Amino acid sequence: MAGENNNQAVRSYQKQFKELLQAVYQKQAYFSEFFGGGLEALDGVTHNKTAFSIKTSDIPVVIGEEYNKSANVGFGTGTGNSTRFGERQEIIYTDTDVPYTWEWVFHEGIDRHTVNNDFAATIADRSELQAQAKVQMFDNKGGLFISEVADRSIELVEITNDAVLKLFNDLSNAYVNMEAVGTKMAWVIPELYNAIVDHPITTTAKHSGANIDENGIIRFKGFQIKEVPETKFQEGELAYTSITGVGKQFTGINTSRTIESEDFDGVAFQGAGKAGEFILPANKKAVIKVVEGDSGE
Repeated sequence: MAGENNNQAVRSYQKQFKELLQAVYQKQAYFSEFFGGGLEALDGVTHNKTAFSIKTSDIPVVIGEEYNKSANVGFGTGTGNSTRFGERQEIIYTDTDVPYTWEWVFHEGIDRHTVNNDFAATIADRSELQAQAKVQMFDNKGGLFISEVADRSIELVEITNDAVLKLFNDLSNAYVNMEAVGTKMAWVIPELYNAIVDHPITTTAKHSGANIDENGIIRFKGFQIKEVPETKFQEGELAYTSITGVGKQFTGINTSRTIESEDFDGVAFQGAGKAGEFILPANKKAVIKVVEGDSGE
């Protein structure tokens, strides 16, 4: 993004801002694994309500029990009106439009008389900071989205060794019974994270993936564990669990630009875009949240 735009009324930074957003997202978004590890960003988009379209099919896989070798199936009297492969299922895909659901903007001013810094360097710095701020916004929206699409909730009355172990045993059973395929992950508040790290079954004597000295853990009862600030969850929530990569988070950048101002000797640094999240309805069953339970006291 080097170079001043003193001789240009408008200078576009859409491509650069897109790259910054994606780079920052990979490093700083707490829920990035839920959305496949990255932010899908497009620059130069129009003011369209639809982000993209996908093709989906809700037809279950039909598995025959055996190859039919009967004499009159596919042969003999069954010639032309039967098959040894079993019933044929027609596959039809449906086009699904995915809409943008929220918007973001920024508007800053850089005056040549007061900025006290190289003009191009200032644009680069502000672009980086705006990207970081927007990624935090994406992450907050992502957490709310996970909470809203969760298929079910499990209550945790207290964060004790026995209660935490039962919780993850129940979660493990749930994912096994739904025959979920993929990496199981749990995003947890710090108190629950520390309870997992300090749990007796995470001792090195039992060859756990925990490192108590570093307050870190790789896996617990088959789940990858990630510590997330409490502010990323909704009120009364303690954790989200899911198969990684079941959702998609995206943004369309309408503009990211500098434009000469009439009000001061400098430029207005402006940006605007649309964003949203998406998950296939069938994948919602792989999303479970843990909430505070009532002790009944």
